[in-house]
Amino acid sequence: MANKNGPDGTGETGRGKQHDAAIRDDELERRRRELEASLATRRTDRLEGKDEAKAATGYGQALKLSSEFIAGIVVGVGLGWIIDRVAGTAPWGLIVGLLLGFGAGILNVLRSAGLASEFGQGDKPREPKE
Repeated sequence: MANKNGPDGTGETGRGKQHDAAIRDDELERRRRELEASLATRRTDRLEGKDEAKAATGYGQALKLSSEFIAGIVVGVGLGWIIDRVAGTAPWGLIVGLLLGFGAGILNVLRSAGLASEFGQGDKPREPKE
């Protein structure tokens, strides 16, 4: 059988009878406020215009827009190829799919950039994202 003696010899684990060392709620609240203040200063440093953050944001936006464009073309070509295989209309399905995919890719890029309105949102476009 296991030894019943804990760190203080009472057989209890944890703090035991060390009640005077307990952390109080006001102490936790003070530490939480200090942590929030520290995090707030770090966030403003990051958002105020560091070149690395702006470059990373620019690269991310460029990757997003290029993937939107390429995805539209790939889907259009894929659907055109499938139509050619099923209907036997080669190469017209592929050509029409490529053109439709190109148009869809451009529309996706404009929507992602905020320069074209979303479907059902009316004729007024949103403000461009920065």
